[in-house]
Amino acid sequence: MSEAVCRNLRIHGRVQGVGYRWSLSAEAERLGLTGWVRNRRDGSVEALVSGPTEAIDALVVWARRGPSMARVDSVACNEGNAGELGRRSGFVQIATR
Repeated sequence: MSEAVCRNLRIHGRVQGVGYRWSLSAEAERLGLTGWVRNRRDGSVEALVSGPTEAIDALVVWARRGPSMARVDSVACNEGNAGELGRRSGFVQIATR
């Protein structure tokens, strides 16, 4: 198992109002990741995820597909700031920003 890393994902396309956040949360929990997901006012979805590299890579593959009602145009994956997670455990949906 690899060391834990933190990544920030930005997903663009038709990803709001189609169950994307709920589905991403469920997939992240299934993969054992910690973090959060939220809608952005620009119509994108943002997620901050922490966990083993392999699990995050699997989530990115899933994010490019999304749930059946979504249309994903792009997924940007960048270094995340683990300090933003605090002592959070599990994976949650947070308020729009």
